[in-house]
Amino acid sequence: MKNLYIFLILILIPAICSGQANQYALKGKITDEHGSPLSGASITIDGTLMGVISDSNGDYVFPSLDEGIYKVSVSFIGFESSSGEVTVNKLTILDFSLQPAIIRTGEVFVRATRASERTPLAYSTINRENLKKINTAQDIPYMLSLTPSMVETSEAGNGVGYTSLRIRGTDANRINVTIDGIPLNDPESHQVFWVDLPDLASSVENIQVQRGVGTSTNGAGAFGATVSIQTVVPETTPFAEINSSAGSFNTFKNVISAGTGMLGGKFGFNMRYSDIRSNGFIDRTGSKHRSAFMTGLYRSGRSSLKANIILGEEHTGIGWWGVPADSLNTNRRYNPAGQYTDETGKIKYYDNESDNYNQDHYQLIYSFSPSNSLNMNAALHYTRGVGYYEEYREDQHFSEYGISPFVIGGDLIESSDLIRRKWLDNNFFGAVYSLNYTAARAAITAGGGMNRYLGDHYGTIIWMQNAGNYPKDFRWYFNQSDKSDFNIYAKVLYDLSSHLKIFGDIQYRFINYSMDGADDDLKDLTQKHKFNFLNPKAGLFYEINQNQDAWVSLSVANREPTRNDYKEASGDPGATPGPERLYDAEAGYKLRKEKLSLSVNLYGMFYEDQLVPTGELSDVGYSIMTNVDRSHRIGIELSSALNLTRWLTWNSNFTFSRNKIMNFTEFYTDYNTSDWSSQYLSKDLGKVDIAYSPSQVWTSDLAVSKNWFGVHLISKFVGKQYFDNTMHQERSIKPYFVNSLRVDVTPAISHMKGMELQLLVNNLFNEAYESNAYGGNWYEDGAEKTWSYFFPQAGINFMFRLGLKF
Repeated sequence: MKNLYIFLILILIPAICSGQANQYALKGKITDEHGSPLSGASITIDGTLMGVISDSNGDYVFPSLDEGIYKVSVSFIGFESSSGEVTVNKLTILDFSLQPAIIRTGEVFVRATRASERTPLAYSTINRENLKKINTAQDIPYMLSLTPSMVETSEAGNGVGYTSLRIRGTDANRINVTIDGIPLNDPESHQVFWVDLPDLASSVENIQVQRGVGTSTNGAGAFGATVSIQTVVPETTPFAEINSSAGSFNTFKNVISAGTGMLGGKFGFNMRYSDIRSNGFIDRTGSKHRSAFMTGLYRSGRSSLKANIILGEEHTGIGWWGVPADSLNTNRRYNPAGQYTDETGKIKYYDNESDNYNQDHYQLIYSFSPSNSLNMNAALHYTRGVGYYEEYREDQHFSEYGISPFVIGGDLIESSDLIRRKWLDNNFFGAVYSLNYTAARAAITAGGGMNRYLGDHYGTIIWMQNAGNYPKDFRWYFNQSDKSDFNIYAKVLYDLSSHLKIFGDIQYRFINYSMDGADDDLKDLTQKHKFNFLNPKAGLFYEINQNQDAWVSLSVANREPTRNDYKEASGDPGATPGPERLYDAEAGYKLRKEKLSLSVNLYGMFYEDQLVPTGELSDVGYSIMTNVDRSHRIGIELSSALNLTRWLTWNSNFTFSRNKIMNFTEFYTDYNTSDWSSQYLSKDLGKVDIAYSPSQVWTSDLAVSKNWFGVHLISKFVGKQYFDNTMHQERSIKPYFVNSLRVDVTPAISHMKGMELQLLVNNLFNEAYESNAYGGNWYEDGAEKTWSYFFPQAGINFMFRLGLKF
């Protein structure tokens, strides 16, 4: 299969490129309503892969086109899009005069944190139309599956419930995520728990994924990738829409949405309500999720005010234990979570072994544009999160919970079965702001943010088989966290000439983080940390001609450890982890022709003091993350789009990489089985692969579409990856190649704005594979032993969706 892909690439690209040379030019000028040139407008030719950007004088040109009739479309931030049809059979002139948008598009709210067409960075943007086609019930990581270097995984095995993603092997807590420029990452874990915002994608206009360090942004530092989400704004006319999906594992999703349109051209309101339910592929990983999204927009002259309310509620069966390695061949759906033995010795499972959380977001975003060249944004945000996960635990010793033994009927009771809840109660609030200025030769952005997080972590025991005089909801631990995050940044894209542009970006970030109180193991967590980071970036963008671009960039990023990194090392000052630093060098090339689009991106990500698990223990016996001196990720990303015919297209991307720790020392415990004494030892393994970093990731979307009917064959290959840093074969995830089939039908129905029918068949050939795993090792009498848990993904399964818009 690998050779087949390479063969097709080698054969098809030269075949298309070797076609007859085009002979005619199409050019023109893009201006505003007063005749002033608009630099940076996007001009595309519908039905082709060609697109250009207007220069500092507003001029554009397509230098070589076949004779024919073309539809040309133009878009620019803050202006209504425009299109025109033109016959090309000689040198042809087509000018556009754009009118100010009735609604300031949501792009102005995310402009400061986005890469533009001429920013020297590697990125992909998925628009609303494409998001809608793949929005059945799976969460955002699965909807981004076809972006380069992406690997997604699901605890439940079917993409519903807890899902996560990695980009270039970079794990989710190193990926910066924003919504309308507002930080979404949890300030302590740095994670984004997509399950807390069910069906967010139904209210998203587009998503930009930046690979590498990316542009300066708000929230947790981008340390390998950035995901920038832009939410929808009210539509111009009133509408009502219903979307219903049903499929395997009793998965059901129902969505209703409606909007007022723009009342008087000034005010509009949209709302959405979603309900998602699924049993999951893995046993007892069922999901019951609800969410709502409300947005209002008020526009007056050159200013606009947008308010978002995003409400999320999730109830998910715990599946994070995974499936033990010895169960993969006998019962791939086995879930050990909640397992216990009753009085008769029978194995049972606790019914409410579950995660339960509510997360609500409130955002107020103001934008003011004194002129077409100047835009100012400011936003206030508040996130309230509260919830718990509930577990049944057998034979728990009271000393682990700070409970004193007691006597019942003359017997000393020192342990008991119990049900416990671990709570998280947090508040996250702050402000972000930006100023964007566009001149004839420069685009300048300055901005920053001030954010504060207050979090309570505590645990309660809601039931004990032998409780004595201890009350229900006994609290056995409590700790608090306080984190302040301040950043400012400035960036400029300057035209050195008509073809060469220079990019500069610098960010200063200050973090003050403290923890106070006892953890669930009664260990004192009290500690304080402060960081000052300077993150510079620079690059060059060269426009070879209207169809070809090349660029280079160098960036530096710094990142602080997570709460868990500090927690496990607590009590041992020598084990306290330090910050990480990343030097990111990138170079890219893009080619756009009528039937071919091709991009090549080379990257080298070089780390200082990257945090990795080594098996090392702190002085108090806990596994810790350790800074390794030198490590790197070096790779090439290839992306192509081919219009093979008017009805047949092929989009694909390939990532080939080497991901290495240069000198790795493994720490381990060796047990003497004669008396079970132990030794704490270490050994040097030299150069090893970084865990969870496949050297190959390939995706393909082969599509046949005509009028109201389309069929997509979607394929993905992920190479072998290890889940620790020892490169042991038993602690690896096998490579997998998965295919899916999607059928889209969009018939035109009178008296309706739209109708959509969709059938999605996932894992078409019933591949048995695992997309994630974890584990470790120990030694007995010098012989290495392995323990491991895997996350199997569902075999062949389907989803059917019906959408109606009025």
